[in-house]
Amino acid sequence: MPITDPSFPALHGRPARGWVNDPNGCAYVDGTYHVFFQYNPDGPVHHRIQWGHATSTDLVRWTEQPVAFGPRDGGPDAFGCWSGVMGFDGGTPTAFYTGIRGAPADSRVLTATSDSAMIEWVQSEVPVAGMPDEPGLTEVRDPFLFSFEGRDYAIQGSGYTDGTPVILLYRCHTRTDWEYLGPLVTGGSGVAAAHAPAHIWECPQLFRVDGQWVLVVSLWSRHDAGHHLGGVAYLAGELSEGGVGLKFLPASGGPVDAGPDFYAPQVLAASLSEPRTLMWAWTWDESRPAADVDAAGWCGALTYARSLSYRDGELRSEPVSEVSSLRSGVLFRGAGSFAVPAAARAFEVSADGPVQLVVVDGAACTVVAAVSSGRILVDGSVVEVFGSESVPRTLHAYPTATSRFEVRALGECTVHELAL
Repeated sequence: MPITDPSFPALHGRPARGWVNDPNGCAYVDGTYHVFFQYNPDGPVHHRIQWGHATSTDLVRWTEQPVAFGPRDGGPDAFGCWSGVMGFDGGTPTAFYTGIRGAPADSRVLTATSDSAMIEWVQSEVPVAGMPDEPGLTEVRDPFLFSFEGRDYAIQGSGYTDGTPVILLYRCHTRTDWEYLGPLVTGGSGVAAAHAPAHIWECPQLFRVDGQWVLVVSLWSRHDAGHHLGGVAYLAGELSEGGVGLKFLPASGGPVDAGPDFYAPQVLAASLSEPRTLMWAWTWDESRPAADVDAAGWCGALTYARSLSYRDGELRSEPVSEVSSLRSGVLFRGAGSFAVPAAARAFEVSADGPVQLVVVDGAACTVVAAVSSGRILVDGSVVEVFGSESVPRTLHAYPTATSRFEVRALGECTVHELAL
């Protein structure tokens, strides 16, 4: 059935209905990109999370696959199969994920295995890791795998009861034999506290790009009404042998994305078959009224794939070049104001000078995004902004029956319609 909701991000490859959050298990196998994601097909709320699955051969045209795996009644993941990563043990695809039995603090690292098609999965009953023997920890979650000096390691995000975030380190002797080594880095002071303030560091990603070790963390904090998702930060620094394991010493940092609707990114590290370091993130609908979410029947999406680099002392990201292949025609070229037709549900603004994306609704006018030059990608309600002078910004603007997008350019500007 065609999707008629003008807010739905049709080009971002999410299912037509249900809840979507964190990307998981990103992999590139035999010419196919696999992106798994947190998914509730039964409604637009976070509940009994499964691993959804989509595939692509070009990073922009996605095919929805069957749900990979989900909660098992009475099992170690009865409450949900939360975020994790993909590993390959002797060529066997293995998902390492956070299994929640009854509450977020009751978590363990579980595995599920498949073949190269990655369609049918077998979940293990035996955890690879539980709550480590580390005094004062609160919740522990979101395993991530990496290698250093020929050895395999894993990290998880966590925090102490005093409010200090921490990354926990494990030595992976085999796929199922993990040894807890202690904290890799904590965020109570110094560079880490300045650039990545949080009570828990979620969804940690540790990787090397352009010769620099980078740790990306999502910033989870408690407040009186529950918790707050405070964006995503990176720390750049030195990874080295230290104590019984490794130590990460951050030297600088900054935001990965400065928008309000960007969280829990996952990185696919460069390889011989895919030399780019790729990243997807969850773009969420926090600002949308609950009644509108219920009526729409869907909530959340993943960003377009982004390519990462480290230049001039900063982590940078930009849309993969394949996004340009979605251009299906020129809607406008020149300077001045242009009202985007309602039928153009997805479009791209490219500008060599100052440009604004505006929502006009009668006499009301709201500036959604502004750059001195750069690109603005719009797909339904999802807006991804890549300006020449700043880090990217991801946000939402919801079209209505009476409103329209308008592009206002002081210099040369091109508006392309985007379509599959």
